[in-house]
Amino acid sequence: METIVDNQKVRITKKLEKMFAHIDYKNPPALCPVRDVMSVASDQWSTLIILWLAYFDTLRFNKLKKYVYGISNKVLSQRLKALEADGYLKREAFPEVPIRVEYSLTEFGHSYVERLLELTEWMQKNSPKVLANREQYGLQ
Repeated sequence: METIVDNQKVRITKKLEKMFAHIDYKNPPALCPVRDVMSVASDQWSTLIILWLAYFDTLRFNKLKKYVYGISNKVLSQRLKALEADGYLKREAFPEVPIRVEYSLTEFGHSYVERLLELTEWMQKNSPKVLANREQYGLQ
């Protein structure tokens, strides 16, 4: 009799085979879609930027910097440009003095948030276990 865990393993194995079975490891592709997309959208700062924009809908640069505490102006600017270039968010500049710039998620960005929330919920749920494992390993 198969258990739920067995079914999950089978489902995951099929997805991984679909993702990786066609790759020739002696001649890897020049572009890895997973690595390319995840390098921009899943670094620690971009994840927080995207989640805060999903929560507040629209934010200005300084408010984003306040919420994504610890990020420098330079890194925030770089991350915003990269996320805009990939289509996760849009930047709207208003012709005022001083100029007002607002950031918000695109429809594509919102679709990513749906997937990202599943992962962040898992992280929050399992954070105590990870921290305990680190302490047991001697990394605390």
